[in-house]
Amino acid sequence: MRMTPARVFQLFFLMLFLILFVQTEYRGHDEINAAVNTFFRVDPLVLISCLLATKTWIWMLFPALLMVVATLLLGRFFCGWICPLGTILDLVTSRIAKSAPLKALKGNTKYWLLLPLLSSSLFNLNLSGLLDPIAILLRGLSFFFYPMLGLAARSGWVGLYHTIGERRDTVAPVYNLIRDNLLPFRDTIYPLALFSALLLLGIIALERFETRNWCRNLCPLGTLLGWLGRFSLFNRVPTGLCGDCGRCRELCPTGFDRDFLMKEECIICMECSKGCPHDRISFRLSLKHKGIGPLLPERRVLLGGMAGGLLLALPARFRPPEKGSRLLRPPGVRSEDDFVQKCVRCGECMKVCLKNALYPATYQAGFEGIYTPHVIPRLGYCEYNCTLCGQVCPTGAIPRLPVESKRREVIGKAVFDKNHCLPYARKIDCIVCEEHCPIPEKAIRSREVQITGLDGVVKTIKEPYLVEEICNGCGICENVCPLETKAGIEVFAVNSHVPISAQSSGEGTALSNPYQ
Repeated sequence: MRMTPARVFQLFFLMLFLILFVQTEYRGHDEINAAVNTFFRVDPLVLISCLLATKTWIWMLFPALLMVVATLLLGRFFCGWICPLGTILDLVTSRIAKSAPLKALKGNTKYWLLLPLLSSSLFNLNLSGLLDPIAILLRGLSFFFYPMLGLAARSGWVGLYHTIGERRDTVAPVYNLIRDNLLPFRDTIYPLALFSALLLLGIIALERFETRNWCRNLCPLGTLLGWLGRFSLFNRVPTGLCGDCGRCRELCPTGFDRDFLMKEECIICMECSKGCPHDRISFRLSLKHKGIGPLLPERRVLLGGMAGGLLLALPARFRPPEKGSRLLRPPGVRSEDDFVQKCVRCGECMKVCLKNALYPATYQAGFEGIYTPHVIPRLGYCEYNCTLCGQVCPTGAIPRLPVESKRREVIGKAVFDKNHCLPYARKIDCIVCEEHCPIPEKAIRSREVQITGLDGVVKTIKEPYLVEEICNGCGICENVCPLETKAGIEVFAVNSHVPISAQSSGEGTALSNPYQ
C-alpha cells in the first residue's frame, strides 16, 4: 500500500530517534558526537519555556526558533511528520479497538495545561518538561523500558549459556556485538521509573477512545504548535467536508471533529488527500488566512490559565531545608535557580552517567525540582575524567566543560562523621577513602595518631582527614566507604559552587556541615 510522504518521514524520524537514543550511552568513548538531545533542540515548547524562565537567549536552542518559523509557514507539521511519540501513537492506533470518546478531555483541556506551564515559566518555574511529549517518551524509555531490555537480554544470555554448555563460545561474539552497540552500559533501577512507564502507557491507552487523543486534547507542545499553525500559509482545499462525501472525517486522525477542518489541529498527515475517492483534496500555499474559530481561548480560560501558573509557581518554590544539604547537582551547576529553569527533565544525563551517580529527584528539591538530576554518592560517584552529562544536556543546564575545567568544579564537600568513621568511632585503621580519592594532591589524607583503643591499649592508627580546599565533592569516598549502611564520610552541598581554583585564591565556599 502506498504511503504518504508524512508517513515516510515519520518512520525515518522515529528510527533516527531510536538510533540517537541508543547512541546516547557510554560506548567506551569519552565523546558523544550525536545524541537524542537534538530532538529537544528543535522543540518550540522547550525554547519558549526556557526563554520565559531564564529571561535570556540560549543559542543551542536556535533550531527550535527555526521550527517556530517553519510552523508559521507550513502549519503543525511537526506532530504529523517528526514527533516520535506521535508516530508511535499512529502505529498502535490501528491495533486498538475504539470506545466512545472521552468528553471530559474535549474543549479547553489542552489550554488548561499549556497556559499554566507558560505562565509559571514566566514566574521562573519551568515545568514544561514534565508534559513535553519527547521528554515523556524519553523518560519512559530511559528509566524503565531500556533497563528492562538490558536485564532481560543479560538474563536470557546467561540462561542460554547454561543450556548450550561448551558451545557458548560460538555465540559469544553475537552477544558481545549486541552488548556493545545496543544494550545499556549498566543495569540501573531509577526512582520514578514505574511512574514514567505508566504515564507513557497511559498516553498510548488513550488511543482506545480516539485516534491521537493525547495530541488532540492534552499535549502542550501540540497545542502550542497548533496555535502557531493557525497563521500558516499552507492550507487544505477544500476546508470542509464535501456535500456528497464524508470520508475525510474517517481518515483524519485529529482535525475533523466537525464539518470543517480545525486548522490548529491539522497535522498535515495528508491521509485525507491519499484516501479521497474523488481526488478533490490538495494542500496549497496561499496568502489568505483561513483559520477558523477564535484566535485565543475564551477569556476565562486565558486568565484562569495564567493565574494557575502564578498559583503553581509560588508554593512550588519551597525547598525542604533539611534536604538541601544533600542536594548535590551535577558538575558545573553553579546556581540552583538557573539549573531548574533550564532543565527539561529528559533524563539523558542520568542515562550516560558513567559511574551511576545521577538519579531523578523526587522530594529532595521540592516540587519544582522533580525529575531533575542529583548525585547520590552512596549509589555512585562522579568520575573524575568524565564529561558526558554536559555533552548530552539539551539546554546547557549542565554546562559542557573541558575535562580540566570539570575536574575543578565543586559538587559539594566531604565531611567525616566521627560517630561512624571506623578510625574515629572504633579506633581501627581504615584509609579506603584516601586510597580512592582521584585528586592527584589527595583531598583526603591520613596521619598517624596514638589513641587508646576500646580495650584500653595504647596504639598507633592512621586517621583520615579532609583538605577542604581541594575537595570537589565527587562522592567516591562516600561510595567506597566499607560501612554497609550509613557511610562514615558523606558529601554535603555548598552554598556557592565555586571552582577549586577560585577557592585556592581565597574566595572560599560556605559548607553545610551537620557534624560541626
